[in-house]
Amino acid sequence: MKGLMQDWPLLVHTILDHAAWLGPREVVTRTVEGPIHRYGYGDLDRRARMIAGACSRHLGIGFGDVVGTMAWNTHRHAEIWYGLMSLGVVVHTLNPRLFADQLAYIINHAEDQWLFIDLTFVPLLESLSDRLPRVKGYIVMTDESHMSKASRLPNLICYETLITDGDPTLEWPRLDEHTACGICYTSGTTGNPKGVLYSHRSTVLCAMMNCAGDALDLSSRDTVMPVVPMYHANAWSLIFAGPMAGAKLVLPGPKLDGASLFELIATEGVTFTAAVPTLWLSLLNHLDANPQLTIPDLKRVVIGGSACPEAMMRAFIEHHGSDVIHAWGMTEMSPIGSINTQRGGLDHLDRDALWQLKLKQGRPQYGVEMKITDDEGRELPRDGKKFGRLKVRGLAVAAAYMKGEGASSFDADGWFDTGDVSTLDENGYMQITDRAKDVIKSGGEWISSIELENAAMGCPGVAEAAAIGLPHPKWDERPLLVIVRKGDAAVTREEVLAHIAGRIAKWWMPDDVAFVDQIPHTATGKISKLELREQFKDYRFPTA
Repeated sequence: MKGLMQDWPLLVHTILDHAAWLGPREVVTRTVEGPIHRYGYGDLDRRARMIAGACSRHLGIGFGDVVGTMAWNTHRHAEIWYGLMSLGVVVHTLNPRLFADQLAYIINHAEDQWLFIDLTFVPLLESLSDRLPRVKGYIVMTDESHMSKASRLPNLICYETLITDGDPTLEWPRLDEHTACGICYTSGTTGNPKGVLYSHRSTVLCAMMNCAGDALDLSSRDTVMPVVPMYHANAWSLIFAGPMAGAKLVLPGPKLDGASLFELIATEGVTFTAAVPTLWLSLLNHLDANPQLTIPDLKRVVIGGSACPEAMMRAFIEHHGSDVIHAWGMTEMSPIGSINTQRGGLDHLDRDALWQLKLKQGRPQYGVEMKITDDEGRELPRDGKKFGRLKVRGLAVAAAYMKGEGASSFDADGWFDTGDVSTLDENGYMQITDRAKDVIKSGGEWISSIELENAAMGCPGVAEAAAIGLPHPKWDERPLLVIVRKGDAAVTREEVLAHIAGRIAKWWMPDDVAFVDQIPHTATGKISKLELREQFKDYRFPTA
């Protein structure tokens, strides 16, 4: 017997329909051109319909077509997402920090027909256009007064001119909720990037999961600023979850330095924001340099992409009164997989124990299953000590990559091997100990590079830390700690080692410390261990 309930498909446009119906909440953008732009969700809905209609009428863009976007977090970018996805078009977000060869590869692999680009990225696309035979033309996301800066791209169209010929009353087609709506490619640190193809259903369900109280706890009383770029796996769903909750949305555009982030947080009353640790470091440095500045409205800061150092977490909580929510996820998970909010029933734990929990990557929300296994696929116990390969499945987890690539990452029961090494404890908290390819294997035992880095980040004078395993004649590998000093700090090797002594197992202690001006990062802001190992490939540990 089937239930007698309405068939109401989970489509992206229903999120914006709801936000626009709720009433006057603002969408605020620091534009690429400079000025602040403001309008309401009703305006976003109207212009989303206009750009969809204009693209259909003049560019022939329709159901199943793929278009690319290379753009910052702005109102125009949001209009494209909602408008073209709702038309049945697949929107492919392009990360401008990828290498040129990778960008050319994924644009061609995804079969992008048109590219929507911000003015910032015109020179990059000019250098690539000859390698993009399928791309029919470029829509520059600006008005006519700025189009002279984009004159060398072939078949160039002005976004604001195009949108004027759209129909603000366009009716959305009734799509199947399993219809594809977006593509995001993995960063491709080894081999070519692989495409993850999101559906309307997975996108809406992911936003619903993230609004929950034990997740991001978003509401119409929040002012949400997604600093994490829209080209990083759905901006961690906040472009959908924010409007779904009816929150005010603040889009920071291209200016992501500490001073610019502070200005928006302070002037717009931001209560919730999210980004990778490197961006929050710039904000904290700005606040440290200007102690008269405060951020009293900022209640919750989500930090993901890489492990949040304890020192950064304490700075937000103890000095600025903002809670820090540790999160973890992957492109393949839409992307959030676990969120670190304190579960009920743990009030008996003392402050130190609660801090140790807070440093973990959190618990999976409803809709995500997790387990850890050994290399033979045997499930390991949830004791918080045994660590193994982290595997996931769920309602917004990829079932495969585009065009059948990377099939070995998925098993017959639907489990996706994340490539992370982690622990799971009895309360459901997961902690990443390493990427499988980055774990340091010394004398047959594993050392967590992430724990070494977190311990070092608490040392005064340390701005950033990375740990890598390098060949050792006796132990196969031993850890080298690579440090970037803060400003003019003169922290020494001996001071760093003395600081981490006692915070980690003795046999985990790095064999040496190297100081560098900067640590390489991947296109998604994570430390590039691959580049570091190449940089130090000829390094030899000092002999005793």
